[in-house]
Amino acid sequence: MHIDSKLPKVGTTIFTRMSQLAAEKNAINLSQGFPDFDSPRELLERVNFYLQQGLNQYAPMTGAPSLRQAIAEKTQRCYDVLPDAESEITVTSGATEAIFAAISAVIRQGDEVIVFDPAYDSYEPAIELNGGTAVHLQLNSGDFSLPLDTLAQAINTRTRMVIINSPHNPSGAVLSETELDGLEKLLAGTEILLLSDEVYEHIYFNGSQHHSVLTRPALASRSFVVSSFGKTLHTTGWKLGYCVAPEALSKELRKVHQYLTFSSVHPMQCAVADYLQTHPEHYLQLPAFYEAKRDLFCSLMQKSRFKFSTTAGTYFQLMDYSAIDDQKSDIEFADWLTEQGVAAIPISVFYQQPPAQKLIRFCFAKEDNTLEKAAEILCKI
Repeated sequence: MHIDSKLPKVGTTIFTRMSQLAAEKNAINLSQGFPDFDSPRELLERVNFYLQQGLNQYAPMTGAPSLRQAIAEKTQRCYDVLPDAESEITVTSGATEAIFAAISAVIRQGDEVIVFDPAYDSYEPAIELNGGTAVHLQLNSGDFSLPLDTLAQAINTRTRMVIINSPHNPSGAVLSETELDGLEKLLAGTEILLLSDEVYEHIYFNGSQHHSVLTRPALASRSFVVSSFGKTLHTTGWKLGYCVAPEALSKELRKVHQYLTFSSVHPMQCAVADYLQTHPEHYLQLPAFYEAKRDLFCSLMQKSRFKFSTTAGTYFQLMDYSAIDDQKSDIEFADWLTEQGVAAIPISVFYQQPPAQKLIRFCFAKEDNTLEKAAEILCKI
């Protein structure tokens, strides 16, 4: 049977491939971005509570009311903005679903969507499946900041959406107030929408802060802002996320969401709602929690031949391997490195036109002893 693929360029994701390779080679998996430690005990206990209470049928399509209210209050606590829990917050089956639903809701044949490389791999397939074209711009080399001048030149009458991601995967860069100022000026007076991927919103370092698009009324009024409980609560396997957007945009997103997943796991939604209300310190202390892991991993890697500057956000650390091997591509080096005992992600897969840099991405969302064992192997290379 011949199938004319709608996504001819898409194969198995690099994250799946590297995790499978790590398992085959019995390597320490610092590739795919998930913790090797469990979520908070109190949260798990609340899930069990609701399982036993019979909340095992469909949740409301837009999300359990208690969770949407908890999200609204969390948003106000963090950003001094109170979205309407009924009309502006939608709970989704992971951030990836929210991103797909947002793109599907507003992108039509012939529309252009601007993405910044290195870009997370789910953006372009969602754009293409809806008849749009992804326009790739490269983040500034070195600091991975927004190329505002290049963006200004790329915007035209076909531009329907711009996608930003901060804290940024894979670089760890965090958008500044100045960058948001520039973005706001460029989009003023246009009908261009903004999709802000903020799944690492609580993982930033060095005394900085996350500047959410929600704090900018001129941007928030045109934005889908996507977050993830998987990243915040160490529960990536639950696939629980949400989108905050103005009522008109939320209405369109929900039209897609109701036919995509309809709703997410009910007892987990209610458990997360309780946990957010009773343990706000969890996400407030998350920057310090992950900064300690970053500092441990980077201090251990000082003895290695990898070159790096400590990441500003996310639980990922980029490292330059050119002093070890300046001939292998990053994909070849990542495969070879897995053979040595540690799996990482090559970042060329995040680009349409990969740069010449020799960079790979390590995930440090791991137990301290996991990081110590990985660093011991890496320092011997």
